[in-house]
Amino acid sequence: MSTAPSDVLNPMDSFWHDDLATADPEIAEAIGKELKRQQDKIELIASENIASKAVLEATGSVFTNKYAEGYPGKRYYGGCDYADVVETLAIERAKQLFGCNFANVQPNSGSQMNQAVFLALLEPGDTFMGLDLNSGGHLTHGSPVNMSGKWFNPVSYGVRQDDEMIDMDAVAATAREHKPKLIICGGTAYSRQWDFAAFRKIAGEVGAILLCDMSHISGLVAGGAHPSPFPHCDIVTSTTHKSLRGPRSGIILWNDEKYTKPLNMAVFPGLQGGPLMHVIAAKAVAFREALRPEFKTYAHRIVENARALAASLEENGLRICSGGTDNHSMLVDLTAKDVTGKDAEKGLDRAWLTCNKNGIPFDTRSPFVTSGIRLGTPAGTTRGFGPSEFRKIGALIAEVVDGLSTNGPEGNGQVEERVRGKVAELCSSYPVYPDA
Repeated sequence: MSTAPSDVLNPMDSFWHDDLATADPEIAEAIGKELKRQQDKIELIASENIASKAVLEATGSVFTNKYAEGYPGKRYYGGCDYADVVETLAIERAKQLFGCNFANVQPNSGSQMNQAVFLALLEPGDTFMGLDLNSGGHLTHGSPVNMSGKWFNPVSYGVRQDDEMIDMDAVAATAREHKPKLIICGGTAYSRQWDFAAFRKIAGEVGAILLCDMSHISGLVAGGAHPSPFPHCDIVTSTTHKSLRGPRSGIILWNDEKYTKPLNMAVFPGLQGGPLMHVIAAKAVAFREALRPEFKTYAHRIVENARALAASLEENGLRICSGGTDNHSMLVDLTAKDVTGKDAEKGLDRAWLTCNKNGIPFDTRSPFVTSGIRLGTPAGTTRGFGPSEFRKIGALIAEVVDGLSTNGPEGNGQVEERVRGKVAELCSSYPVYPDA
């Protein structure tokens, strides 16, 4: 009988069985503190949400160990039987959820899903149109610091100065002038509904492919709280972690089979190697959750809560860009209070209200300072907050901003302490992961 040499690592007797706290106490401590931060503070960042325990479990599953380059039934590695099951379920559920014929669930992120569309359908130097970053667009929609702006010829459209809403006549005129090969609708900081039919008409007139990046509103679309980009858009992309409440990742959806080969080839092998099968498993879980009847209630409550929050902020002296919201988010203009978005973000964080600084349309301050903040209701709605709670949150935000307006960047410590107490009361009534 042979015996393994004593100097050979035997994983069954080593750190393989250690829990995280034992294996890496520093990381375990950081994760614990992050859990506490999420439990104790109210998350108002429009692009964040709170995933279910099932989504977290799938994301941390043994599929982390599996390479599965290729697609179901056509893999470049063995042992992919169950990877095929998981990815097929994710694809079929995505198609059912959004009412389309085809889906690619492999993109690792929102940026990569949009890069895949560009790689599949455009050549370097081609002209495309997207919402200007300063009007609420995304970096991948043509920002000069992004690949989309460096490798292609972006032509931006924006919002009107008087009402901060997209002028479809101006979009049409720009499209006629520049004849883009691709038009993108969708953004990251635009609080009004998207008129997909109007974009379809413009794209048809100039012969452009119409892409909708619905990353922010996909949960609302899935729940029937925002019109669907289908059948108007040729291709639809979305992250899966915002209002859709899944893992951090991306998807590509389409109806016409002519896009299948170029899009799939662009994702793999064009941009990515082995897909993150543990994340794809979590996407499948999230899609199943979004197909449940309760998700429709959730999606509509997100919008209801956003309107309640916006109304409360306005009643307390803060201006909402474009005059309100039709979706999950809003931009708050702090100009009249002489408070920067940077200072507001820090002051609100001290009061346990988490948001992000954000430029407003036609902002004169830099992106590192900004004149506004962006707020959203998906995470708070997941937590259980309703319109009443969000009206209270709006008043608390205004208190902190007023303290900054009067006292400068340091704010009013007594006010912020009092707001922290109110936040703690709300959070204790609506706990996050109470068994964690």
